[in-house]
Amino acid sequence: MAERRPGEYSDGAASHGGGGRELADGGSEEAKRAERLRLETLREYRIMDTPPEAAFDRVTKMVADLYGVPITLVSLVDDCRQWFKSAHGLDATETPREISFCQYVVAEGQPVVVTDVLGDPRFRDNPLVTGDLHVRFYAGVPLRAYNGAILGTLCLIDREERAPLTATELERLEDFAGIIMAEADLRRIVGERDEAKRTLERALDFSGIATWRYDARTGAIQWSGAAAELWGADYATALGHVDDFFDRLHPDDRDAVRGVLGDSVAHGAHYATEYRIQHPERGVRWIAVHADWDVRTDDAILTGVSIDITEQKSRQENANLLMRELHHRMRNLFATVGAIISLTRHAARDVDDYVERISSRLDALNRAQNVLLGANFMTGSMHALMREVEAAFPRIRWSGPDLLLPENALVAMALFFNELATNAAKHGALTGANGQVEVSWTQEAEGSDDRRFRLTWAESGGDRAVVAPDRTSFGTLLMERSVKNNLGGTIERHWEPGGLVVDITLPARWREA
Repeated sequence: MAERRPGEYSDGAASHGGGGRELADGGSEEAKRAERLRLETLREYRIMDTPPEAAFDRVTKMVADLYGVPITLVSLVDDCRQWFKSAHGLDATETPREISFCQYVVAEGQPVVVTDVLGDPRFRDNPLVTGDLHVRFYAGVPLRAYNGAILGTLCLIDREERAPLTATELERLEDFAGIIMAEADLRRIVGERDEAKRTLERALDFSGIATWRYDARTGAIQWSGAAAELWGADYATALGHVDDFFDRLHPDDRDAVRGVLGDSVAHGAHYATEYRIQHPERGVRWIAVHADWDVRTDDAILTGVSIDITEQKSRQENANLLMRELHHRMRNLFATVGAIISLTRHAARDVDDYVERISSRLDALNRAQNVLLGANFMTGSMHALMREVEAAFPRIRWSGPDLLLPENALVAMALFFNELATNAAKHGALTGANGQVEVSWTQEAEGSDDRRFRLTWAESGGDRAVVAPDRTSFGTLLMERSVKNNLGGTIERHWEPGGLVVDITLPARWREA
């Protein structure tokens, strides 16, 4: 009959709940949670259905010899079977869980020793007892995982009845179970390490980062990660030595990189630099590197990462170009504002007139800047400028092809329209309720050598008679300067009975939007 020892089932305990099988199908919520944790832990070890391994087979053979039994098993119990990682003296690889002896060890978490299975109601009708295996003695101890979950047993089986294990024998069997789990934990940790390594390598591939190890004594370089993307598909054979590495560097950067690397080798210093390479498939690329010496293992090994920074370099160059253009534009803008302030001072009648004229001309500059800000800072749309003018002077109508004007031309045109519109509002057609202005322009098609841009400003419907001024105002000088000096064109003014007509002609230098 089953003999109870410290840490074993009693008959009542063993029969409570019907054994280990019910843990998967019923029982309390606490038991169900414990079983789920146990099965998750078993899957974590990734050991089920793996091939035989000598480390486990040596232990089962040693235990069988030491205890003088024909069968020793490392049995792992999942939700429906017990599977043998090592089976000394038995050809079977698994049995259903409901007929296993080991399920009782798993259920209670304690050793089970059965000296007479025929006298134990739990086992006497078991196929393992009544069948060819002819079990008459069983002793099993738990295989405890790192978190306390019991994954299975290390068990002894005999076909003959035998005396119970002594306390020392049982303790020794538990020590062997500890050895089994130490091997399983080592296997689990190695698997987790390999999986972490694969995950890291995949992450490096996706991130575009290559890792490398450089041996300063031999010049050998080992690559991993996204090395093929950064250096070319032939990196493994073409970049195995530091001399090959320097051959792939851009000729203009080799000496500088040799100096940085040499200083790092000589002083054990951090290695960081940027350089260009001749990528065999992608042309010239920029690479940034950071590395340190692996002093924990070998102070001659430099370990680092390489990152493709070509796009960052391109964005940086574009930003620098933009800053230079912005600086140039601001200088031009300040020069224009300075000239307007200085020249307006001489034409103004009083302070109020001075402020009004300055404000009007600064508004014109602001309209030009709004157009540039709405585009690419480099060019502005003629239509966009005319919409700004129309918003300030609603009775101005316009028509013509949309053209892209460079910054200097856009500012000149904005000042030109502002002077004409301001004069029209003070002295011309826009003084009356029925007055209006029509602005139209054309540009000759490409193909001729002397292509021209022509624009007409035509006022009509004013309440006042239009006469030529008796003196040349600053506004007139500003328009002429904008058209002649800044745009290289000509300007003609006609004081017609219906209103002022202004014609300008410029070289056709602007492309259509």
